[in-house]
Amino acid sequence: MPSPRLPDFLANPGTALAKGPVAMIFAEDEAELNSTLRHHLDSGFKSVLAFLPESFDLAPDVAASEHVHRIAYDLAGGDSLFEAVNAVIAAAPGLWMYYCYNGEYLFYPFCETRTVGEMLTFHAEERRDAMLCYVIDLYAGDLDSHTNAVSLEQAHMDKSGYYALARPDPDNHNHPKERQLDFFGGLRWRYEEHIPVKRRKIDRIALFRAKPDLRLRDDHTFSDEEYNTYACPWHHNLTSAVVSFRTAKALKSNPGSTFDIQTFKWHNSIPFEWHSRQLLDLGLMEPGQWF
Repeated sequence: MPSPRLPDFLANPGTALAKGPVAMIFAEDEAELNSTLRHHLDSGFKSVLAFLPESFDLAPDVAASEHVHRIAYDLAGGDSLFEAVNAVIAAAPGLWMYYCYNGEYLFYPFCETRTVGEMLTFHAEERRDAMLCYVIDLYAGDLDSHTNAVSLEQAHMDKSGYYALARPDPDNHNHPKERQLDFFGGLRWRYEEHIPVKRRKIDRIALFRAKPDLRLRDDHTFSDEEYNTYACPWHHNLTSAVVSFRTAKALKSNPGSTFDIQTFKWHNSIPFEWHSRQLLDLGLMEPGQWF
């Protein structure tokens, strides 16, 4: 039975958009697609919307899950992630949502013992409707064995080299935007000659609450500027991390960069431990007032 296209799915979503949080996973290829879906199911998302071409196969356990809803979508064929996210926002105002690509995994403070729903309940109690996430690059330690740079068992990350700059305000050249920063680091910083300028940032508002007229823009910021802030005015808030093989995979699949890269490892590389404590210790996410 063919998967529904997005308009057909939204016209009859069943229980998929009845309760949040809802995860939207966009498949660019089949690399670690099943592990991505499993990870977000295990995190406690009530529904996982899988946007992928009809030709992509899902593992039997993933395909059989009542929480996974497959939608026919082809990013390589010209379908837009941003249009899809905005369509789901419009269809389900009030729900907490999350989006990422295959080969990306959400980590948040204490995620080993608490669900994403519990975290977002606390975040909402602090009058926050969005959460800043840092996209932290992962890469295989041995590119001879893992030519696409993807390996869960050999995943490495940069332990330093991250920084932030004030975000300019085009409407006020004398003052940057309040409580907004542009964050950089990882492979997008180390190999910036291969990365277009507008794609070098590593900040993404990956967790947010849908509301009428809210729009995700093509730079991964939202039309409501308060959604783009890293914290409220009175104290630090929770932040999370999306650990991602996406940049490494792109650098090794692009003919313009693959032959320049024999290894992604350098003196600041460390094995990724697949645990929130490591990211907290490195300052790559913030627990805020949540303990």
